Amino acid sequence: MDTNATTEKKDDGKGRVKISLDQISDFEFRVKIGEGVQDFILDEPPPVGKGAGPSPSQLLATAVGGCLSASFLFCARKLRMDLEGIHTDISVSHVRNEKGRLRIGKIDVDIQPRIAAPDDQKMQRCLDLYEDFCVVTQSVRNGIDISVNVRR
Repeated sequence: MDTNATTEKKDDGKGRVKISLDQISDFEFRVKIGEGVQDFILDEPPPVGKGAGPSPSQLLATAVGGCLSASFLFCARKLRMDLEGIHTDISVSHVRNEKGRLRIGKIDVDIQPRIAAPDDQKMQRCLDLYEDFCVVTQSVRNGIDISVNVRR
């Protein structure tokens, strides 16, 4: 089995970025995204892994929450809202499917913008628009075409 998993996604002019995983031990992997991005550890929580880094489920939830936060920030800046900062809380709930396999059942995202001088019209405009511009959230909601290859 090849322990080097690669996801095609490096911006090569076709919108792809390349990410690689190298097994360190057990379920612990070093994640390499590319130049200028710090490598990090991906691990499963105990008892399967050691919890040495975020789990894949945590990363997916973080990607959804991070993208939504960035989309809201972009909208707020575009509308010149007096935004002092954003805090976002994310929770991921696991469920079991009909075969008893663990799946992500729900991701809850609570975005808390700090706005110095709230403007209800601008806020409503952002609320109406920002989610549609979140690449990750809309991709997850609509389903993502995933191609898997295990080399022998």
